[in-house]
Amino acid sequence: MRVLLAGGGSAGHTSPLLATADALRRLDPAVEITCLGTREGLEARLVPEAGLPLEVVPRVPLPRKPGADLLRVPARLRAARATALEVLDRVRPDVVVGFGGYVSVPAYLAARRRGVPIVVHEGNTLPGVANKLGARMTRHVATSFPDTELPHAVFTGLPVRRMVSTMDRAALRDEALATFGLRADLPVLLVTGGSQGAARINAAVSGAADALAAAGVQVLHVVGPKHELTVPSGDVPYVVVTYVDRMDLAYAAADAVLCRAGSNTVTEVSGVGLPAVYVPLPIGNGEQALNARPVVDAGGGLLVADGALTPEWVAASVPPLLTDRARLDAMGTAARGVIPLDADDKLARLVLDAARAGGAS
Repeated sequence: MRVLLAGGGSAGHTSPLLATADALRRLDPAVEITCLGTREGLEARLVPEAGLPLEVVPRVPLPRKPGADLLRVPARLRAARATALEVLDRVRPDVVVGFGGYVSVPAYLAARRRGVPIVVHEGNTLPGVANKLGARMTRHVATSFPDTELPHAVFTGLPVRRMVSTMDRAALRDEALATFGLRADLPVLLVTGGSQGAARINAAVSGAADALAAAGVQVLHVVGPKHELTVPSGDVPYVVVTYVDRMDLAYAAADAVLCRAGSNTVTEVSGVGLPAVYVPLPIGNGEQALNARPVVDAGGGLLVADGALTPEWVAASVPPLLTDRARLDAMGTAARGVIPLDADDKLARLVLDAARAGGAS
């Protein structure tokens, strides 16, 4: 069986694509997987590193405002579809799976033209333009969150890395604390702004470093590859790193997380049972706040607007949370029950079923 996985541009599209590829290979070791992406996105590095072949199509962003760029979209999309058709004719996949973003639209259009079954996976609660289009071409539609409105949608969750979905936080705790130089007798706040970091989060938490230390709260702060941070040293560790490639250890070390609300982050953090303070990215269509809403409504997290996240808010609100063990435990239990961590297997089975059904999609 041959499968074409289309997605890229950001971690939100690339990470579930790679997790799904792994699940497909576990379910059917003979499956042949090809990925479709761009030369500019994260997939250009991550897909080859995962040992998967990558075909590329031209990047076709959709401008948010009218203008000359918007007028160029139809011609660019035709060129991207032509490239995707050439890939389909050469690879001859039994099914095309789209994860949204720039790459998925030409993939969906090419698959429909060639009569290849389509599977759509939407990563956010609020679906993007690409997957709204793709969902009109198939009955095989999966969503990461329960309230996503797409035709024929089935709630599977978001495929995430096996190192996270299968982790045992308690068993990894000692190793995790030692890895980051943290103490075992004090609570730990994990801070992350996503793969690129977040200046607002970095400034707000570091600005409250003295208050956190006074309350005995340790901090493991992932600032992002383009950010730097200097904080006072003392008896209560405040550990600053630019990047973490073992997020399972970061989660195992943490008692709570302060983070953005991208789909991968919400799924991983809530899935492993960590209480969270979600600070949605204040741009786009508000999808990050919607991503966090099911967890927050269940009692597994707090939602704070980007503009409201100040050093004063952190100093006043975070120490009481991190030093209340009963509250942390209750929030962690509530978070764990909201979003499943077996979406990789669920989506892989859906993909194989769609391929076997052939043109009946």
